[in-house]
Amino acid sequence: MSNPPTASQSAESAESSGVAVLDRAFSLLAAFGATDSALTLTELSKRTGLYKSTVLRLLAALEHGGFIRKVPDGQYTIGPQPLRLASIYQRSFQVGHVIEPILKELSAATGETASFYVRHGDKRIALFRVEPSRAVRASVQIGQEYAIGQGASGKVLLAFSPPFTPEYQAIREQFWAVSYGERDPETASTAAPVFGVTEELQGALAISGPRGRLGPPEAMYAACRQLLEAAREATTALGGIATPYARALERLSPDHFNKEAVA
Repeated sequence: MSNPPTASQSAESAESSGVAVLDRAFSLLAAFGATDSALTLTELSKRTGLYKSTVLRLLAALEHGGFIRKVPDGQYTIGPQPLRLASIYQRSFQVGHVIEPILKELSAATGETASFYVRHGDKRIALFRVEPSRAVRASVQIGQEYAIGQGASGKVLLAFSPPFTPEYQAIREQFWAVSYGERDPETASTAAPVFGVTEELQGALAISGPRGRLGPPEAMYAACRQLLEAAREATTALGGIATPYARALERLSPDHFNKEAVA
């Protein structure tokens, strides 16, 4: 005859069960991709590997909490609660009041998408972005996780956050990075770091656009110059040191941009 579980064992079991429920609930939220406006019960079950009965129970709880919304056709979509949490997440960086006006000016001046990225482990997240009114433009999703090893902003975040590897020494010296078709074959981008009062990296300011428009050397040179000016303005407003940007602008030359990059 087996002994009954002790109080600590019962508590541990309950805790483990609660964690499992949370994991499953999070997996349902993560099942929604950047292009998914709504998903059916069957699709959610397939994407998570959970039984439909389990999915229904979790959906009911998530809907009650405002994380999931059931639409009239019976499908499910993300509810309003994540948007509230996202706004709190943005405010936690305490840079929006400086970054957002600069992004608007940068996008208007270049005619391209201007974004601000922060590092989240081995990913980069677009915290703020302003897109131009042009029909053809680079699309950046706020809150979307992108691979940190791809794109100009990813290179900058890797270059200016520990460990400081030799691989990104050139970017640390020149204070900017470029990318041609790394994440999206049709997109080009340039990025520069933004620092705060303690010289701590706050994030990466980036300009991105169609490769055929932003990729040519003269266009990328002009965008990179405007970007460095904007990053210097942001760093100064956040109490950082602007001297490295002045040096970077002095050294910046059209010769830095390879004509083969548009191929």
